[in-house]
Amino acid sequence: MGSGIMARAFVQAYRQALANASKNGVAQEAVQNIRRGSKMMTEAEARQILGVTENATWEEILQKYDNLFERNAKNGTFYLQSKVHRAKECLETIHQPKEQSTNE
Repeated sequence: MGSGIMARAFVQAYRQALANASKNGVAQEAVQNIRRGSKMMTEAEARQILGVTENATWEEILQKYDNLFERNAKNGTFYLQSKVHRAKECLETIHQPKEQSTNE
């Protein structure tokens, strides 16, 4: 009997916590961060994979990407090739808005 009361209280508290979180948008933000975290590569990881510094230009990044991508196409694995490609995509989202704003 005591465990039934505890279970109901736990469920009620959990529902209330979810309701409070959804009012603040915390639940949606947490889910988005989890999805992003599992699929997206960090900028530091992308730079490490491509072997570029924070001061590297977009042209330097593309040159490193082309070199690594072609090397892995010939002698590497699909996993490494996809890591190189994802690294370029990650840095592309960072560099492209900067270049577009300077062209306008």
